[in-house]
Amino acid sequence: MSKSIQSRDDGRPDVNDLEGDNEWTQLAHKHWRTPVKSRKVKNEVIKNDIWDSLENEGFPFRTLLVLENLQLLENYLWPGYNDSSTNYHVLLITLIATVKTRERLQVWDVFAADGERFSSLFRRILFMSLDSSLSVTIRTHILAFLISAFQSLDNGLVRRECAPLVSISVWQNLASEATRERKFEQHAPLKKAWRAAARKFDSADETTQAKLRFDRAWLYSLLLDFILRLRESSRGESEQSLSAIDTSAKPPADNLIYCERFLEFLTDLESQLPTRRYVNTLVKDLNLLALISLSPMFNEAENGLFRDLFFLLRHFVHFPIDDNTGIQLSQVQSYEEHSADLARLQRISLKHFKDKLIILALSNYAAIDSRAELEAHLHPLSEAELATLSRLLGFRTTYPLTSKVDVDRAVLMEILLSAHERRKTFREVMRDLSILPTEAALYEPTLLRNEHYNGSRSLAIPKLNLQYLSVGDFLWRSFVLYRCESFFEIRKEMEETVKRLQPQETPHPDKIRFDGFSRMAIAISKPAIIEVAPPKVGHNKPAFVRAEIGLDVSKLAESVRREWESLRQDDVVYLLAVDPTGDARAQTNGHMAHATSRDFGIRYLRVAEVEQVLDDDGRVIRDMPTGLSNGYVARPRVRRLLVTMDTAAYTLDTAQRKEGQPDVYESINLIVRRRGRENNFRKILDTIKTLASSDIPVPEWLQEVFLGYGDPTSATYTRLPNSINQLDFRDTFLDWTHLVTSLPDKSVEPHANDESAMEPPFILHGIVPAESEPPRPSKKRRRDDVEVSQPAPKSIKVSTYQPPNNGPYPTDAPKTNQIRFTPSQVQAIMSGTQPGLTVIVGPPGTGKTDVATQIINNIYHDFPSQRTLLVAHSNQALNQLFQKITNLDIDERHLLRLGHGEEDLETDVSYSKHGRVESFLDNRGRYLAEVDRLAANFQAPGAHANSCETAGYFNSVYVVPAWSKFWDCADAGIDVSAIASSFPFHEYFANAPQPLFPPESSIEQIRDIARGCQRHIERIFTELEDIRPFEILRTSRDKANYLLIKEARIIAMTSTHAAIRRQEIADLGFHYDNVIMEEAAQITEIENFIPWALQNPQDGQIPLQRIVLCGDHLQNSPIVQNLAFQQFANLEQSLFLRFVRLGVPTIGLDHQGRARPSIAELYKWRYPKLENLPNVLTEIEYLRANAGFRYEYQFIDVADYKGTGESQPTPHYFQNLGEAEYAVALYQYMRLLGYPASKISILTTYAGQRALIRDVLGHRCAKNRLFGLPRLVTTVDKYQGEQNDYIILSLVRTTRPGYLRDIRRLTVALSRARLGLYVLGRRSVFETCYELREAFFKLFERSNQLLLTTGEMFPADRMLGDEVEGTEMTGVVHLGQYVFLMAKAKIESLKVQGGQLPVVEETPEMKMDEEDENGVGGKQVEEEEEEEEEEDADGVE
Repeated sequence: MSKSIQSRDDGRPDVNDLEGDNEWTQLAHKHWRTPVKSRKVKNEVIKNDIWDSLENEGFPFRTLLVLENLQLLENYLWPGYNDSSTNYHVLLITLIATVKTRERLQVWDVFAADGERFSSLFRRILFMSLDSSLSVTIRTHILAFLISAFQSLDNGLVRRECAPLVSISVWQNLASEATRERKFEQHAPLKKAWRAAARKFDSADETTQAKLRFDRAWLYSLLLDFILRLRESSRGESEQSLSAIDTSAKPPADNLIYCERFLEFLTDLESQLPTRRYVNTLVKDLNLLALISLSPMFNEAENGLFRDLFFLLRHFVHFPIDDNTGIQLSQVQSYEEHSADLARLQRISLKHFKDKLIILALSNYAAIDSRAELEAHLHPLSEAELATLSRLLGFRTTYPLTSKVDVDRAVLMEILLSAHERRKTFREVMRDLSILPTEAALYEPTLLRNEHYNGSRSLAIPKLNLQYLSVGDFLWRSFVLYRCESFFEIRKEMEETVKRLQPQETPHPDKIRFDGFSRMAIAISKPAIIEVAPPKVGHNKPAFVRAEIGLDVSKLAESVRREWESLRQDDVVYLLAVDPTGDARAQTNGHMAHATSRDFGIRYLRVAEVEQVLDDDGRVIRDMPTGLSNGYVARPRVRRLLVTMDTAAYTLDTAQRKEGQPDVYESINLIVRRRGRENNFRKILDTIKTLASSDIPVPEWLQEVFLGYGDPTSATYTRLPNSINQLDFRDTFLDWTHLVTSLPDKSVEPHANDESAMEPPFILHGIVPAESEPPRPSKKRRRDDVEVSQPAPKSIKVSTYQPPNNGPYPTDAPKTNQIRFTPSQVQAIMSGTQPGLTVIVGPPGTGKTDVATQIINNIYHDFPSQRTLLVAHSNQALNQLFQKITNLDIDERHLLRLGHGEEDLETDVSYSKHGRVESFLDNRGRYLAEVDRLAANFQAPGAHANSCETAGYFNSVYVVPAWSKFWDCADAGIDVSAIASSFPFHEYFANAPQPLFPPESSIEQIRDIARGCQRHIERIFTELEDIRPFEILRTSRDKANYLLIKEARIIAMTSTHAAIRRQEIADLGFHYDNVIMEEAAQITEIENFIPWALQNPQDGQIPLQRIVLCGDHLQNSPIVQNLAFQQFANLEQSLFLRFVRLGVPTIGLDHQGRARPSIAELYKWRYPKLENLPNVLTEIEYLRANAGFRYEYQFIDVADYKGTGESQPTPHYFQNLGEAEYAVALYQYMRLLGYPASKISILTTYAGQRALIRDVLGHRCAKNRLFGLPRLVTTVDKYQGEQNDYIILSLVRTTRPGYLRDIRRLTVALSRARLGLYVLGRRSVFETCYELREAFFKLFERSNQLLLTTGEMFPADRMLGDEVEGTEMTGVVHLGQYVFLMAKAKIESLKVQGGQLPVVEETPEMKMDEEDENGVGGKQVEEEEEEEEEEDADGVE
């Protein structure tokens, strides 16, 4: 058989390629399939069997991917590499490493064990990158390897090799000493660094000097080679000047791809300060941007990607930042710098070219900073004079002969113009970018290019790096990427909607007919423009454009009509002009090479925002009466939408209409809506744009850590000057033993002044070292340096106190923590209670939420004036956290839950804004009733409980004097009975547990009881005083806003809500001191950042004191649909992961209490320090075996069912009927044994399989009272953060692992079960995957066939370790027959015994199915199915 792998639909290898009889597999089995630490490599195998075959085929990616899957790098190339290895050996390592990077797999770990050999390999790759004898294709692969290296500077192995290549030594290649001296004058420390580099070179031996000489020349040589390539054309006209080359000559494709990659490489260097600091000067010195813009490659019409990459590079080269200090220049500073350049040009022009440039020299700056004006002024100069002017200004005018650059007039003019023209700042660019799409914006070539991303070409979009140039740079990148992703999703939905509607021609040329249906769209007549407001001062577009749209809802189902009627103010709708001319065949998940909107039947697209939804009579829908008329409700026929149009697009459309072009709004015939969460893009983009333009800073103590520079430990509390040396940890510790064992590295001693018994609550003294050392200067710190940590305190002193008596009623007793926190949890709680940054890494089941809850509790009590913001990505996670907070000793009036999802809280109290307001008003009535009782106690006449104000007067006139008189009596030192009898509130406390003052009490006990009574009464009037503003404020909005900015101390919201409402919340004057983020590793960086900026700066600073991030970067990352944004741009990068990569100190929770120890072993290899809590070792449910099962976990090899394994009904929508039937049969078996349905969840890795399992359950179980439905059927991605006792997991794929090759998702899948895990899959697929070997090793130790035990019912009497014989199920048919016979026998038994079938448990799944029947839930499933993306993103939702 040929070595070439037969291409399949998606171009990726499957299990047949890895286990079949092709020659690559045979070669692997013969030479490297068995892993070893070192191996003798045969050069003839490298050259003849591998390299030559790849070269003959043109290095196809599919074949390279097969070799990577066959572990060529891990088992053969790297173990066999040494200094004498051939160049082919080195190049193969480079190729496979590049494939790994492209597949988002770990590559540097392969080399980690041998840094010396890696250094040798890396040097050889660097030499090869300059080898002109290699083909352009190979050099492109080498360049991709180097790009990956410079994107991995967090890896010490890689950083050591890359750092010297971009050090100050590269300035040896500047055009002149004068250029360097100017830089030294601008920043004095540079000269010191330059001299240090020179001394290092002079003191080195010859070998080291040669290495240093290569290091400083490497990038320069690469740049010169790139400049030479810019001149190449298909006609070989490399001898002509750049400006003289015929631009119609097309560059070779391979050369173009190389040059695109090189621009990506340069952009990466320019976009991070450590690599930019010296490189940017060299790039400017070479006039690289001018040379590129004049090249034939740039001016070739078809090279749009190359031009876009150039514009991105230009953005970073000219980014307004001081390359030496890293400080972003303000708009004023940028203009001053630009003016200084113009002033220098004018001075030199006046001095040396007075005759020809006198006008230029005497003009104001605004008259000469445009390209056209400046070119006109310089036009009189000859080529020689332009060269002289350029030299006098410090520009390079000569190049090495090898570069073949002819510096002619065009080049000189471009150098001068590009250096002195005024460019838009990134803020101005953002301001001009529309956040509302049109058909032109959706089908920009740049956006369409992103849809085809497969890793083979670069993309002209910014990347989210390890480091950022400034906060503004971070916001600009985030804005561009979020806008691109939003527009991508909108375009995809619009195309799908039009496809579903099936537009057809009619006899009337101006009308079309829709033969299909979509619940998200309605055919309309043209919108009526009813008002165009004049532009505001300083603007050239209308203040608003209002339109009315009629919706014919007469034929819509009730559920669909209600969805349209539920449109809210500011919801975005899309107005389309649809043609029937679109090619339906083009409407697939991908796009044609040069697709336009008309290819999909979309002629125009405009956006509008809803103001109101009106009925036929013009009444707002929400205000309509709901009563019946004679028992009959008329079917609505028409609804009218009042909307505001996109004013920018309307202005442009109006101008074009005046020029004779068609009226866009006359042809609009369709309105489309989207689901709420996906349709929040406008507000989020507006928030990012506002933040970028308003200079919202990061807290000063976090600035450098956030940007990725300096000491990564500088934001931890031990390094901050405001750390707190004495803290009350209240109920964190359960007893003295718990305290001592929680601080194993400390000596815990009672405080010298505390002679009381050591019982909680405990106050810890000496938490922070006495010697406070400020963070070291950032620029001198190297990552490889060993961090000199603060000396840990040798001992911690502990004092205690008697908690105050809060009152005589049982409800007055405070709620206390009952969790015995582990030492790592205590460390996290101590750090989170202190100021600064705390990063908590919580593996599955280690109690991240409990730790976050205790941190909140401590902050709430220790810092009563501070307010805390809680943020999570999902409502589910936020509700879990909030649920636990409500069980703590936190006053519910200080809790507030913003956004949707609050209704899912399992509490009797509403914590939404309006719910809290109602609660305050309810409490008002309750507390005023208590005032009435107090008045009766004093027999005080009058309406004292009429209002909060009158209650306050009553308190000051009656209650306070009564207490004063009592305490005077108590302080007089009389006997116990006298004090008790003088107590003035006996009647009021008559309903408290009696006796109020026990006869045997001491004086001090009597006083303590009285203090508790006083606190109880004071709390009544304190709360009434807090409620008083709600009596005064009239509107619900005012009350809700007052609650947010004044009353609430713990405010919870999702990251999406924070992004949507940021401006609204900040404008209210909202203030908070602490941010605690749950699920931080699942939140994108911009979603992490926005919650920090929900308040306006105070004195130029954001007054945040604490940021606590809880998450697990080894589980799922943020979900990004588009592969280009996910993989190329790193949009899936979370701030949590970036902090971990930067070396920010983390606190790892290391004891799990969720799963059986044996199940935890399946993912423990990802967490080497993970141990088990005592509960999973001792509690009976963890020791008892699973009834009916031989094993508590098992991998079950599911063969093809009816001759079929995996299938794809639609692209990227994977199903496996055999596994679906097996999962349902297994669930039925468990139910027949008595397992509760609520304790079973079925998970799968693909949305298509989820729908199939639900369908099978619907037919087999839904209406059968023996079975019912399981707790949940969902995808792995949706289930992160959840757990259940028993999990049935369907892996679906039978040809290749798919996206499960991302080990993070498999970690989530294996860690959801507490007591039982049964994995359905194809063994041959997963046992060949290198990345998954650790996870599946233990699963494959047991039988591949399900082993059942007989004669058991749930719960089992058998213990987990007991030996028992198992009955093997040979397949899904066997199991199905077994379950059928069991069910039949059970029904017969019930009939004989006269029993009844069990009542079906109602589960959330059943509720969802009821919604489906009503036409609500079905659409959600349908649309979630449509969200399936590219191969590696399958199952991502």
